[in-house]
Amino acid sequence: MTDRLEKVLTEPRMLIVDDDPAVVRMLADRCTRIGFRVETAATGIQALLMARRTSPDILLIDVNLPEIDGLSVCQRLLEPGKKPVEVIVMTGSKSQETVTRCDSLGTYFIPKGSAFWTNASSLLARIYPEIADNIRNLDVPAMGAEMRLSPRVLVVDDDPSVHMFLASRLAKVGVDTLYASDSVQGFRIASRDQPSVIISDYYMPSGDVLYMLWRLRSTPETAAMPVFVMSGGKLDEATQQALRREVCGRPGVARFFEKTFDTDELFEALQKVCGFETQPAV
Repeated sequence: MTDRLEKVLTEPRMLIVDDDPAVVRMLADRCTRIGFRVETAATGIQALLMARRTSPDILLIDVNLPEIDGLSVCQRLLEPGKKPVEVIVMTGSKSQETVTRCDSLGTYFIPKGSAFWTNASSLLARIYPEIADNIRNLDVPAMGAEMRLSPRVLVVDDDPSVHMFLASRLAKVGVDTLYASDSVQGFRIASRDQPSVIISDYYMPSGDVLYMLWRLRSTPETAAMPVFVMSGGKLDEATQQALRREVCGRPGVARFFEKTFDTDELFEALQKVCGFETQPAV
């Protein structure tokens, strides 16, 4: 008991911040196994609140985050007078502006991709030489598709033209789109590919969005995944209230939209759950 307590007290505290749940899960697992006490956050606001509560020794943070971008979070945490913290910035973007800003803040910068873990583990071993052996002995598979460069949105609609329209608009802001034609397929793809958010029609073959919600909320991997409903007409208040209710103790539908060529309101809501760099082209 005493040995375990001493180990916990000496483990460096790490905060991992990314709005991609698959990336967070993978990094949290590996970093815990090599000797860090890991906390996680999905948004910039959550990161600031968590950092205030836990005082991390090291921060792994994505650039494009909902609410507050990663570099703005770093700037606040690295203000003079605050506890020193090592910062590793990770992003799919390789823009010179991002690299320059990282340099000005004194942070490390590692691009996302198949070589991310190789670069990150080498850097962690340099910062914390006492865990270098743990890193060398860690048996992990290649990063592969786990380290995605862009956020993913899953569109669930029996009309493929809806997917084509949204995919073309989302591509302009660096967001990848997945597609399912019904709720059963939507649940399967959500479980397998872990999108940041689901945009679903209300009426669909093989079960409506409420059926898909029950499947999502009763599965740990998808239990907290945000769901937006985008229907052909405005749903009445009673239907919206029913869909907003918690399912298995988890949130119901987060937002409601009508199908339209004007995507400003939808994109504003998406920005809050999966950060992207630019606003959609008009």
